[in-house]
Amino acid sequence: MSARTTPSIVIIGTGFGGLGMAMELQKAGFDRVTLLERAADVGGVWRENTYPGAGCDIPSPLYSYSYEPRTDWPKRFSEQPDIHAYLRGVAEKRGLIPKIRFGAEVTAAAFDDTTGTWSVHTADGATITADILIPAVGQLSRPALPNIPGIDDFQGESFHSAEWNHEVDLTGKRVAVIGTGASAIQFVPAIQPKVERLTLFQRSAAWVLPKPDIEYRPWHHTVFAAVPPIRLAERFAVWALCEFLSLGIVDVPAIRPLVTGIATRHLENQVRDPRLRAALLPDYPAGCKRGLFSNNYFPALTQPNAHVETSAISEILPDGLRTADGAVHGADVIIYGTGFKGTEFLWPMRITGRSGRELTDAWDGGARAYQGMAVPGFPNMFLIYGPNTNLGVGSIVYMIESQARYIRQAVQQIARRPGRVLDVRAEVAEAYDTRVQRRLERTPWTRCTSWYRTAAGRITNNWPGTVSSYRRGTRTFALSDYQVVPATADRPGL
Repeated sequence: MSARTTPSIVIIGTGFGGLGMAMELQKAGFDRVTLLERAADVGGVWRENTYPGAGCDIPSPLYSYSYEPRTDWPKRFSEQPDIHAYLRGVAEKRGLIPKIRFGAEVTAAAFDDTTGTWSVHTADGATITADILIPAVGQLSRPALPNIPGIDDFQGESFHSAEWNHEVDLTGKRVAVIGTGASAIQFVPAIQPKVERLTLFQRSAAWVLPKPDIEYRPWHHTVFAAVPPIRLAERFAVWALCEFLSLGIVDVPAIRPLVTGIATRHLENQVRDPRLRAALLPDYPAGCKRGLFSNNYFPALTQPNAHVETSAISEILPDGLRTADGAVHGADVIIYGTGFKGTEFLWPMRITGRSGRELTDAWDGGARAYQGMAVPGFPNMFLIYGPNTNLGVGSIVYMIESQARYIRQAVQQIARRPGRVLDVRAEVAEAYDTRVQRRLERTPWTRCTSWYRTAAGRITNNWPGTVSSYRRGTRTFALSDYQVVPATADRPGL
């Protein structure tokens, strides 16, 4: 890069991660930023997931940017339309919309060893050259369908919850729901009253906690706006509770029985039928899979038109599903609440680093990155919400802000060294990964299968600690952790 210019930067994605990164760079004076978004609007998962009942299980006072508070959230646990509107409003307020290229789906990105730049290719054939590449596509952007024989033979309507078909009227229909994750917990109660028959195919039960939700009244909004310390006190209280519960993941396992007790009591209070209650009681430790929050999921499953099926699905038929016990369950609609391809980071983009090395080869055996952000051999590339930065408890927005501050410091270092790039040292990244994996061995996540783990058992997604410990570890960018590699040519940026 020329000493007369600031580095050019490409950010992929405009969810919480991409927008947060752009705002951090904006505050530091870096204006040569382009955001690439495959869709026609900002929002990431909060744009895509429009299923009935979609919402966040972290209270909005914490699940929002610390420097962009909203004082008029309708509820403590906001729903998808309000979160999406918040992100769009922030992008407009901060003047980010003109920096976004909508309809630009990134298919590949390659580092040029000669110029020290990244060439980013989009599906429409365009190529964008930048000094720094920041993928911020998240971990939950690609829906996953189950590998069930006959899945393509079903003659009725079928769709994934993340690709909800709002043109399908579920009224009076026999609906089969496959999966009991965070999405199903929300849309099952929303659709149960209108369908003729709801059959929930459950492979494993979920630990469900009561949801301490409230509707904020106009007086709440007035107080939050007029007396910021009150709003901040609620944010701090939620943060502190999440930090306390996070300690149970590794450092204070005695906290786990407390969570188990609360969830078990919640189930007992809401489900009186002993057979149904037994079916809905998990057979794995609390925390092994994502804990869920709902006040209406269990009541929906106790209704006369609902049935929980625990026998495994053996095949999908043109007019229903057959389970392992030989029973046939007729269905007019199948809804897949089967989650996302969480361990396939950056998929299906093809990322090529130094000397033509593919990121898929570097991640053979499971994705990994120093501080969840930097991969050896991929200079000037930094990930937002990368490997081992997801949370079992807490707000991912807090983690994103920590990452954005760290990456902003890296960009400042790059700007001071025109014609050079930063490449994290392999031994530093390996030592970091070893420490993280050792802590992960002590977590309940090792005790069952989940989207946190690869088929080989490596936990690639989650952070084994509190968000404050992650922030401490990423507060200062240490140049000594990186190689400063010369590039051989100056070149124009974006």
